Amino acid sequence: MKPLSFLQRIVQVLARRDGARKTVMLCHALLSERGEASGAALARETLASLQGLDDRERTAFFDALVADFSPDPEFVAQASQAYLAAPTQSHLIGLQRAVEPPRQELFRRLNMAPGGTAALVEIRRRMLADLKAKPEWAGIDADLGHLLASWFNRGFLVLQRIDWRTPALVLEKLIEYEAVHEIEGWSDLRRRLQADRRCFAFFHPALPDEPLIFIEVALTRGMSERVRPLLDHDRPVSDPADADTAIFYSITNCQDGLRGISFGNFLIKQVVAELSRELPRLKTFATLSPIPGFRAWLKDSAADLAGTPGAAPYLEMLERLKRPTWYKHKAIADSMRPRLLALCAYYLLHAKLALGPLDPVARFHLGNGARLERLNWLADDSRHGIEQSAGMMANYLYRLAEVERNHEAFANEHRIVASGQLDRLARECPLHPSHAEAQR
Repeated sequence: MKPLSFLQRIVQVLARRDGARKTVMLCHALLSERGEASGAALARETLASLQGLDDRERTAFFDALVADFSPDPEFVAQASQAYLAAPTQSHLIGLQRAVEPPRQELFRRLNMAPGGTAALVEIRRRMLADLKAKPEWAGIDADLGHLLASWFNRGFLVLQRIDWRTPALVLEKLIEYEAVHEIEGWSDLRRRLQADRRCFAFFHPALPDEPLIFIEVALTRGMSERVRPLLDHDRPVSDPADADTAIFYSITNCQDGLRGISFGNFLIKQVVAELSRELPRLKTFATLSPIPGFRAWLKDSAADLAGTPGAAPYLEMLERLKRPTWYKHKAIADSMRPRLLALCAYYLLHAKLALGPLDPVARFHLGNGARLERLNWLADDSRHGIEQSAGMMANYLYRLAEVERNHEAFANEHRIVASGQLDRLARECPLHPSHAEAQR
């Protein structure tokens, strides 16, 4: 048997005293290990130790990743000066080595252990949960994010159709992860996988039973304007051969530890290609999407609205909106409809986060090259739909011949491609710049 190294003996002594300190010592030992077989064994031991940490110990471990496994400032300064003095390729390589944190190599070595990739995704999930309170961990996030973006690039992803024959372990994950329209048990899931529905997911070879992202599709005639019929358990199953439209009604990212790594744009484009091959009669590919930030924006914008001419009817409408059952009274809802639609169109087209749309779903689909086609009144009258978007949903249209052009317009010019109907609705909102110009 190979004798224990000095570091390994220290680790054994510390094992009974402090989980975080033991794990840090194992990490140092793992980085100093040169043998492939012993390195893999040490990676397993280190990962097991890391997974056994409680919340307090995990916080101490993340702090140690910053303190002990960051680049050496003097080494970075020397390499920078050398490159500035003579910008040769060798000095550039030396600078790249100097600025790479040792923790990146640590993460690569941890990935050698069985289940290492899944464990690192989980580590990042836990770290992200506390990142706002611990901004000094931003470097850890950047390093893990960099590695995971490489390991989970499109070339490694596998598209699979999910149906009732898919292993139960994966089907259970769909019920657990669904984030847009809750799956209410096995009968609900079964209906969502019938002949007039499709479900596709991306998988990674290192996580074969874990969907990374999945999309649910309804095959319909015409573009759907309400979500409840798509979710109705008892709705008769239609013949998919009669459908002319594919409605993407739910897209769910499953792994919080992969936040910031985009899969959705690849998924939608590949699903469109798959459906076009399977069902050539499909001519329209569109979403029926939530508008999750609308009600919050309304609340924040009430003061701005109060200072604009012609705002009185809108402010009165906002007061009515505070009544939990406003939408159940047809006369009240009908009176509110034109103003709420105008506000929602303005929100989608003009409310900004930096240079992009404030609404996260709008950012996603417009960034993928979709066109904002239509607003749908009371399209989701569930409690959640009323609370987040006053029941409204949007159709984003994916026209394959226009996707690249729309994407370029959005990415390079920050221009939102939308239908004339949406633009006209937005102009009716008192916050629209055209109203201020008319007052001058």
